[in-house]
Amino acid sequence: MDPEYAAAALNYVDKEQQPNSVVNLQFYYWFSKNGKKDIGEPPALLDSGLVEFSRVQIERFLQNKGYLKARVTDSISIKKKKAELIFTAVQGPMFRIRTLQDSILDPKVRELYRINRPKFSHVQPGGRFDMDSLAYDRDEFYLIMKRNGYYDFYRQYINFTYDSTFRSSVVDVNMTIDNPAGKSSHPIYTINNTLISISKSNGRTTGKADTLQVDSQFRFVDFSHKFKPHTVTDYVFQRKGELYNIDKQTLTTSRLSELNVFRNVPNPTYTKLADSTKRLDTKIDIVPLKQMSDRVEGEFLFNGGRFGYNVGNTFTDRNVFKGAAILQVKINWSVLFDNNSTTNNQNSIQNQDLRIGGSLTYPRIISPFDFPLLGKYGVPHTTFSTNYQLFYQKGLVSRESFINSITYDFAETGRKLHTVTPIDIEFSRGKIDPVADTLLLKNNLYSYKYLIGRTIFSMGSQYTFQYNAIELNSFSNFIYFRGSIDVGGNSLSVLSRLLHTHKDTSGARTIFGYAFAQYAKTEVDLRVYRSFGGERQFIFRFNPGIGIPYGNSKDSNWIFEKEFYTGGANDMRAWLPRTLGPGKFNRATFYGPPTPGNDSLRSRLKYLDQFGEIKIITNLEYRYKLADDFFGSKLKGAIFMDAGNVWRLHRQPNDPNVEFRLNNILPATAMDIGTGLRFDLAFFVFRLDAAFKFKDPQFNGSDQWVLIKHFDELFHSGSFKNNYKLNNSQDTYNFMQLNFGIGMPF
Repeated sequence: MDPEYAAAALNYVDKEQQPNSVVNLQFYYWFSKNGKKDIGEPPALLDSGLVEFSRVQIERFLQNKGYLKARVTDSISIKKKKAELIFTAVQGPMFRIRTLQDSILDPKVRELYRINRPKFSHVQPGGRFDMDSLAYDRDEFYLIMKRNGYYDFYRQYINFTYDSTFRSSVVDVNMTIDNPAGKSSHPIYTINNTLISISKSNGRTTGKADTLQVDSQFRFVDFSHKFKPHTVTDYVFQRKGELYNIDKQTLTTSRLSELNVFRNVPNPTYTKLADSTKRLDTKIDIVPLKQMSDRVEGEFLFNGGRFGYNVGNTFTDRNVFKGAAILQVKINWSVLFDNNSTTNNQNSIQNQDLRIGGSLTYPRIISPFDFPLLGKYGVPHTTFSTNYQLFYQKGLVSRESFINSITYDFAETGRKLHTVTPIDIEFSRGKIDPVADTLLLKNNLYSYKYLIGRTIFSMGSQYTFQYNAIELNSFSNFIYFRGSIDVGGNSLSVLSRLLHTHKDTSGARTIFGYAFAQYAKTEVDLRVYRSFGGERQFIFRFNPGIGIPYGNSKDSNWIFEKEFYTGGANDMRAWLPRTLGPGKFNRATFYGPPTPGNDSLRSRLKYLDQFGEIKIITNLEYRYKLADDFFGSKLKGAIFMDAGNVWRLHRQPNDPNVEFRLNNILPATAMDIGTGLRFDLAFFVFRLDAAFKFKDPQFNGSDQWVLIKHFDELFHSGSFKNNYKLNNSQDTYNFMQLNFGIGMPF
């Protein structure tokens, strides 16, 4: 059999005669003992009738692919109550198309077909005779007709007849398009009036409705009393007098659904006018979502004696001001406990992060300038947002940040998305614990003190470009790209010089009495997705980033929240957040032998002394399906490897191994390996990952390969873990990190 079709032919074997998945079958045996027979899949039983049906299907498949003389036979081999099915195919010669002709009675349709056929046709003289290609041509021209006013046109009007010459292995193909019965041509329709009817959220159309004749085309009837007419009419793309177009019909349905305020937006329905004008009245029936909703989310991390959780609540009002504007208020609280720390923090909260934010999103571009709707490829948005963040590290610092921004997002094409934030105003301030402040000064850690305790103001702009986000939930082969740039402080720098504003004690210029940050930051997320059939998929991810403080933020003194860090459930999964890097940073070496003073400083700076201006992360992940039905979810698995780190941009006087240098990239790169389970409930994915440190850059030479060198201490203590604990103020070394979360890691 032609190798091109050998694998595809197996798909025509009846599913009940295909071998069971080993995992699914084992699940069935396990759970059926306890009376649960809907878990996994029962063993496939041999059925001679289905074997014959499969043989015929394979034979037809080959004939449809141009092997008109193909014949398939089957045989069954039984051994130890297990059957092996063998299908043997004799393909014969491949038939090619000798001539292609058309027979179309309607002259307008004939002209439309002949103009467009070169653009879409897969059927060409000299090419393989393929029934799938004939079906493709039929579907493509059907859509062309439906885009050009032919509302009453059906696929059944298009037929292919072919005459084969078996000796020469060639086929003559004739395509015919019939006229409607009793008519000399196909009618062409235009759009007339449009009725928009919005029910209550329960789908009922009772009581008095808000009724308005918007213009000569639109009549608006709202039983919910919650919408303005332009909310819907702006996204109805078929206008009065235009030819009926199925693409604009689909576009209308898609964009109204993307507003995220309607529960059900079926395709518009059309009624032909009784006169002879060939016009269509349109009706759009819409059911809105409930206006208010509330969602709770959570994530849990565990690593030995260190664990943490992240809980959040999102309140949504989907229709503010009756214009489909969406108001969201989010509260997120993250807590990290560390029971392996020193007595300063033992059995207590290590740090907390509270975030409160609100956003108001309009489904259009709002600006002083006149922008077109930009709704062909997606609904554009204008988002006004304000956010407050309070970060507290016990015994070290509390930091507050206020961020206000205006953001626009729109689709250039179905695959290209742009996000522009022309105004982003940030104000942050830190308050260092008095004891920690003394320790930082005593140990000459001026840069840490300046970075985390500084009060700073910034105003900048951001831009993000995404490519192929539409494919992220598919299993096809594609490349995903996301790139962002964040630039701040330049306009404030110009303003401060024009106004001759004062400088602070560090020499930085101020605005409103506060120093301002000046920087450029960029980050890239590049992923390559490759499908191995079914729901098996391989993903390669490359995620670099760099932040460059300059001008008023010289010497790397910029905004602490702009720094990169790594670790956590979405990049270096064997490390907790903020516990890796920068470079070959080793806390035992940096702080010296454990002493009361060093232990206090080491403990206070924990999770805040591991950051950098440069980040390079790579991830490899293979995803596969384990079971179709596992307690109501689709069970999937993954194996992965992560590699990367963060580095400081400039040389640090206290630790030269944290600086980004070409000869420091590989020695300072961390690696982990792991496996995970994904419970796919269709509306969300619950994820459990177990990651193991493989290469740890805080050590030197061969000692970095911790999983190989100390595999015997994976789940219990030995000399390696004991020495680490002794040199790191009783902190334990954990090879494994468990991550629980909602959604995929990337």
